[in-house]
Amino acid sequence: MRNWLLPEYIEDVLPAEAAQIEHLRRSLLDLFEVHGYQFVIPPMMEYLESLITGVGHDLDLATFKVVDQLTGRLMGVRADITPQAARIDAHMLNNQGVTRLCYAGSVLRTNPDGLAQTRQPMQLGAELFGHAGVEGDIEIQRLMIKTLQASGVKALQIDFNHVGIFDALMKNTDPVFEKQLYQALQSKDQTEVKALTKDFDAVARDALCALTELNGDVAILAEAAKRLPKSPAITKALAELLQVSNQLKDLDVGVSFDLAELRGYHYHSGMVFAAYAQGCPGPLALGGRYDEVGQAFGRARPAAGFSLDLRGLVKALPRSNVKQCILAPYGNDDSLIKKIDELRKSGEKVVQELPGHEAYVDELNFNRKLKNLDGVWQVIAA
Repeated sequence: MRNWLLPEYIEDVLPAEAAQIEHLRRSLLDLFEVHGYQFVIPPMMEYLESLITGVGHDLDLATFKVVDQLTGRLMGVRADITPQAARIDAHMLNNQGVTRLCYAGSVLRTNPDGLAQTRQPMQLGAELFGHAGVEGDIEIQRLMIKTLQASGVKALQIDFNHVGIFDALMKNTDPVFEKQLYQALQSKDQTEVKALTKDFDAVARDALCALTELNGDVAILAEAAKRLPKSPAITKALAELLQVSNQLKDLDVGVSFDLAELRGYHYHSGMVFAAYAQGCPGPLALGGRYDEVGQAFGRARPAAGFSLDLRGLVKALPRSNVKQCILAPYGNDDSLIKKIDELRKSGEKVVQELPGHEAYVDELNFNRKLKNLDGVWQVIAA
């Protein structure tokens, strides 16, 4: 094995892509800041219980585990920053009102996923803690939309569901059965749903089968109200979905509903949503309500948030041109050094030649030069 080879689905990010990712990271964190979201930097590694408690079996499988050489306890390399944000809110900040947190950092997963198909996504997201009402969901959804639009994504489509509908229809809590039914709904296999629910009462069985057909625009919500039982939980869920549709009308996005889409069902407790764009094979961002996660840290707080993979987002965007630099000659003349400093302070990218590399100067990606004309250093076209 060659020493320079990397593990599968682990790769370097080279200068052109890295520059685009870093530019996005800075600008999006600035966007979060002006919306009142405070930046946190959780550790890459924690005791395993803290990382996976309350967030479902899927995240456990996605987490790399190691033994702490100091204590002998099992630790995990974070596969998702959301549980860490919940821990910080519940146990470190201990605020009584609403807390808004944001983050950006690498995570490590046992298997590749997302648009970038990498095991090391760069996760960026925002979380709102302390507000149980649909207003918190809407704030997070609007921020997600603004984040993607600020990134340059066109023709956004936001897909919604509410796990409260599925919860209200479930009559069997056996984990194996639940997983089978979950998979059948995800694939919209009505025949399999009907077979799995043969022992359910007719109302619940017909409602679960109906979920496979209830997808489309806002008109689907009215149809769902007719075809699903009139339970308080289902009525409330449909009303919240309708409210969301109305509250997002001022943003240039398409809104759709898929009542069989249960991504993240194991830890979400309310509305769930995903953002798509034309030409992208998967979601650009995912989010939802997860009120139960903080309970693992001794303080259950209402919570809603979203996250995205910056590497996947960059792959979905047109490749931006790397900013070309100004090439300055080698030398330590005071006027030259002063001019270079002035240009850099103004935001220009200036690279100074080093002696002996004249044959490779084209590798520096410059389109202008710094030249002394009549005793004055001036920027000219290359």
